[in-house]
Amino acid sequence: MRNLMVLSKLALAALLTVSLIACGGSESDKKVATAAANAEVINWKMVTTWPKNYPGLGTGAQTLAKNISKMSGGRLNVKVYAAGELVPALEAFDAVSRGTAEMGHGASYYWKGKVPAAQFFTTVPFGLTSQEFNSWIYYGGGLQLWEEIYVPFNVIPMPAGNPGVQMGGWFNKEINSLEDFQGLKMRMPGIGGEVLKKVGAVPVNLPGSEIFTALQTGTIDATEWVGPYNDLAFGLYKAAKYYYYPGWQEPGSAIEALFNKAAFEALSEDLQAIVRAAVQQANQDMLNEFTASNNSALKTLVNEHNVILKEFPKDLLAALKKASDETLAEMAAEDPDSQRVYDSFKTFLDSVSEWHDISERSYINARAGE
Repeated sequence: MRNLMVLSKLALAALLTVSLIACGGSESDKKVATAAANAEVINWKMVTTWPKNYPGLGTGAQTLAKNISKMSGGRLNVKVYAAGELVPALEAFDAVSRGTAEMGHGASYYWKGKVPAAQFFTTVPFGLTSQEFNSWIYYGGGLQLWEEIYVPFNVIPMPAGNPGVQMGGWFNKEINSLEDFQGLKMRMPGIGGEVLKKVGAVPVNLPGSEIFTALQTGTIDATEWVGPYNDLAFGLYKAAKYYYYPGWQEPGSAIEALFNKAAFEALSEDLQAIVRAAVQQANQDMLNEFTASNNSALKTLVNEHNVILKEFPKDLLAALKKASDETLAEMAAEDPDSQRVYDSFKTFLDSVSEWHDISERSYINARAGE
């Protein structure tokens, strides 16, 4: 049925072309109609790192694919493959790089073994919030750097979503001091995992689909995932009861859309513009969804599932901040691309923090009566 609808549109466009030419339509109208008549239906595959139909992240990929199809009038159709359906979750980047799939949807810190600097484009511990990250990407030179470090892999990246500030994670015991991290096996990817290593914990990199079983069976002692909205859907409260905040490791985690460079550049200019617009809309929409959903999910976790909600001790957060600063400096010193990205990131963070101290922070304090 879908193919018949597309064919009907193309047939109508062809008829319109003939009519315009015969009736003396303007040269501009003739060009538009001719382009429509000659339009080719392009079919893409999108591989993701998310479980099928997973709220927010997985459904965000599906919505993005649908919007690209709608906005293109059916000229570009994207079929979504959840983690494991076409390739394993953590092989999405390679699949897009090779051209096995034209598009991917995941998080850039999953590729740290291949592109160390990519980690900065998901999140940095104690770094930019989602609002600040988007500003850096679009107006602070971040996107240009992101594109440059992916050039050797024939991949074009774009930010495609953000869940906002995350939670600190699920633990099977109370965390009262830095000593409680000694030997702790915790699922935490990216730079946050390197910070854990520095304070004596054992970071484990697992895709979302494997987290619950690993926590339930004791393969790991703790995990971070996203926040209440997603964590409730995963049922993590069944495997651990201590739920800590704030999410020092992920203050604003960018979701990444990946495009095979050859496939993207083969698109017409209007289709490229449509894809970019659809991705930018998806980027904001995901943040809206998580902001609207997290608090009600947190209430469900605490009131219905007896989750123990706790704040990390202030001295522990200070120690983690110190370890984070050291880790970032070491990463930058070891890799030229990481140094370039870190310098840009840090300069923007320092600048935007000055403004937010007198805008966002002061307003929120005033709203709370502080």
